Amino acid sequence: MRVFFDSSAFVKRYISEPGTESVLAWCDQATEIVLSGIILPEIISAFCRLQRETRITQTQYRQLKSLLLADIEDAALADLSPEVLAHAIANIETNTLRGMDAIHIGSALALKVDVFLSADSRQLDAASRAGLRVEAV
Repeated sequence: MRVFFDSSAFVKRYISEPGTESVLAWCDQATEIVLSGIILPEIISAFCRLQRETRITQTQYRQLKSLLLADIEDAALADLSPEVLAHAIANIETNTLRGMDAIHIGSALALKVDVFLSADSRQLDAASRAGLRVEAV
């Protein structure tokens, strides 16, 4: 099963919060983890914010970043291709979405995933309307 994780979902793989158990279960079920190329800066940004807020140490930051980089090596990554951008723009025009959320949906559509995971209800609604099977985490 090709499982797409947006940033709000995939970050739960590294930071324990509500939804972490579900994300880990989806990771175990996936035959392929599918991500948008924008996920790396988005999750690194979240790690940096946690470090600034002193919720994680610099050592923990480096460990989390290393784990993320290793995981991304084995994932299918969607580039910002014309197809991804066309899907993203179409979803922005028909839904109330932030640009990055639309890129995640466009990436999932372009890579023809089996399920789209997010913690963002507005994004899940838009993804569902775009024809994706969605699961909240």
